[in-house]
Amino acid sequence: MTTLHAVEDALLVASLAMILVAGALLLYRIWYGPSMLDRAVALDVIAALIIAGIGVKAAHDRDSFYFPVMLVLAFLGFSGSVGIARFIAVRDRPAVRPDGRQDHR
Repeated sequence: MTTLHAVEDALLVASLAMILVAGALLLYRIWYGPSMLDRAVALDVIAALIIAGIGVKAAHDRDSFYFPVMLVLAFLGFSGSVGIARFIAVRDRPAVRPDGRQDHR
């Protein structure tokens, strides 16, 4: 094993450790998030962390098989984020009273 391979393996292990720490912090945010929007953003970032973890595995294995899987997961994460954002936008919209004025809660 050359020095370059040892450095590459060390960087892959360090990146995996950072992904795991970020995942643990995001689980904390999901569990104790003060608002629904915080939880939605944390779920979106967890999807990005899963993609990053798959990218680390692909780099470690030197296999490009995982790239289409990462692309599909990115699309699903984006679609889920848009759906959650639309749900939150509709839920947090101020109600309109019969006289035409807005009811600010």
